[in-house]
Amino acid sequence: MRITVLTKIILLFVLGSVVLCGCTGRESSESRVVYDRAGIMVDIGRPINRIISTAPSNTEIIAYLGMADKLVAIDRHSANVMAPDGYPGIPDNLPLLDFFFPDPEVIINLEPDIIIATDLNTGGSGEDPFRLLREMGIPVVYISTSMSIEDIYKDIAFIADLLLVSHKGEEVVNAMKVVITEITQRTAYIENQATVYFEISPAPDMFTFGRDSFLDDMVSAIGAKNIFAHDIWFVRPSAESIIERNPDVILTNVNYIEDPIGEIKNRPGFEHINAVINNRVYQIDADSSSRPSPRIILALRQMSYAVYP
Repeated sequence: MRITVLTKIILLFVLGSVVLCGCTGRESSESRVVYDRAGIMVDIGRPINRIISTAPSNTEIIAYLGMADKLVAIDRHSANVMAPDGYPGIPDNLPLLDFFFPDPEVIINLEPDIIIATDLNTGGSGEDPFRLLREMGIPVVYISTSMSIEDIYKDIAFIADLLLVSHKGEEVVNAMKVVITEITQRTAYIENQATVYFEISPAPDMFTFGRDSFLDDMVSAIGAKNIFAHDIWFVRPSAESIIERNPDVILTNVNYIEDPIGEIKNRPGFEHINAVINNRVYQIDADSSSRPSPRIILALRQMSYAVYP
């Protein structure tokens, strides 16, 4: 399996994980041609009653739209979306597909009307794992990795339009905007914005993010400054660069090592960072801060109250 370190980080980021939104927007079941979020033309030649989702963010969006009862299979990383913490309606005991190498025979036997995939599904072999299924006439739409909050809005609108519930998509997006406005207004008066380092992978292979990422948008939305905002996309910082930029607050969504906060505080040299000196290192919910879906609102609230208590 050819997976680079960066690909692993991105997968942790969106599993934890801009082009035309070309749905017609017609609330009908007639044959349609749409352009997916990767700009690919897809012929939807049937009513959509049986859905396969191959990414947790897509599964969450489908759940928020009230369409989870139409799911007939999900990827293995979507399994915890079924946890009893906010996603009623997702059927129990759904077949779980491998994220990189979904079994075509299993999918064919499920007779899906549509597969809602992500560009990260190609990370295993570098090839389209659904090519054969598309050639057999099963519609597959791709949701490209979202690089901004605005992209998340467009993903929601696209999937809502695809499933002929565009009105529900508007409701979900508008509800998100209300909360983000509330959070933004809460910190609008602050003149000296706090500087933030947000870690998404711990030492020794530390990763964070720069601009052109929805998490950077989230840091800005809470009225703070990302210390790596001048870098682009995913960033692999050195310990020295973090110490030199001396963040006021350190946030982490790492949840797969023991005591991630303590690990950060005890790194050599980090005792000189203001965030460590002032005991301002906080853990943020991993799923809601790593998946481009309406669930980012939970992480935004946590981030806001951590940085500006």
